Amino acid sequence: MSTPATEGTAEAAAEPVAVPAPTRHPLSLPHFRNLWLGATISLLGDQFYLVALPWLVLQLTGSSVALGTILMTAAIPRAALMLVGGAVTDRFSARRVLITTALTRTVLVGTVAALLWLKVVELWQLYILTFAFGVADAFSFPAGSALIPTLVEPRQLQPANALLQSSTVLTQMIGPAPAGLIIKSWGIASALFFDAVSFLAVIVALFRIPEPAKAPAPAAGAPARPSMLHSIAEGLRAVRNDPPLLSLMIIFATINFCVAGPTGVGLAAVAKFRFGSAAAFGTLLSCFSGGMLAGILLGGMVKRPRRRGMQFIVMSLLCGLELIAIGLVLKLVAIGSLLALMGLGVGFVNVQFSAWLQMRVERALLGRVMSVLMVSAVGLVPVSYAVGGVLAKWSLPGLFIASGVVLAVISTAMALTSQAARHID
Repeated sequence: MSTPATEGTAEAAAEPVAVPAPTRHPLSLPHFRNLWLGATISLLGDQFYLVALPWLVLQLTGSSVALGTILMTAAIPRAALMLVGGAVTDRFSARRVLITTALTRTVLVGTVAALLWLKVVELWQLYILTFAFGVADAFSFPAGSALIPTLVEPRQLQPANALLQSSTVLTQMIGPAPAGLIIKSWGIASALFFDAVSFLAVIVALFRIPEPAKAPAPAAGAPARPSMLHSIAEGLRAVRNDPPLLSLMIIFATINFCVAGPTGVGLAAVAKFRFGSAAAFGTLLSCFSGGMLAGILLGGMVKRPRRRGMQFIVMSLLCGLELIAIGLVLKLVAIGSLLALMGLGVGFVNVQFSAWLQMRVERALLGRVMSVLMVSAVGLVPVSYAVGGVLAKWSLPGLFIASGVVLAVISTAMALTSQAARHID
């Protein structure tokens, strides 16, 4: 005769074991799928802008210093207003912020394209364009990162981020070379018109996404909603109290300071003054993007990544060595190969960090924390552009070599001294 205990055991054994439901792919979600398609088209248009603008500045002025100043004009408001952009995103909604910035960019680029078509464009108009783009970036960058977790489940974050990053680098890979050919055949205005029209794709996708539910209004007698300054301070405290995040931001700042000038100013100057070809400039950018796409695909195959912090530090060190090598050779094929290797490392670590950050940070703070992270990434970019323009005028090889040495030395120091960075996992 069986006892109650054995009967209970038998019944428990007979019960089926719950099997977790398979994770749906993010592309099965209509709103995310529409956003991905719209963003991919818009990103392709951005590559035409990124090739056309430096070429236009160099065509108008023939000066790498002027190009560095133009790029700095966009980078300053981007860095200065990024914290405000994160706070606005958390206070209102990422969707509204992205719609507003996309509409603004459409009007701005379309206006400059029309002025160029009419052959009345002047340098001061490009300063206005790039400044306004920098302001738009300050709001759209944190909003873009904060929108994704509202559209997909936590288990879908990694493939969702991989899709968006793959679109980014795929368009960076295939876009610049055709942009250079179009500029050569039909002029710079044609490339800018294409960019203006491409924004409409992401605007349509964003309008189809429903507005997320608003937080309930505070009850009578409850504390009023904190001020914007208080909201920004909350994001800063969240990062300060998280040593791995803080160390990650230091690495971001170092990489962007050492890389922005050589790639933003140096590559355009090399293509213009060494090779005399917009197509060469687009090809070099495509090489970097091709390597980055391969890195994203490789990083996505790693199911349980380990020692992310060390991976990031090693990637930073290798970027420094590759910049030094570019300065030593300055040959088209060699530069393209080194840029591809640099992109491989960047793509590999990026695909892992995006989901890590989005899962680590509380949803209500995500916009602000992402804005703090992006400030660390872009805060020194204006200085890098200015220094890059001056160094490029003095010596193009010297620009790449000096930047690479600084990046390699600081990366080595971080590996040896920062336990928080090494232990990010």
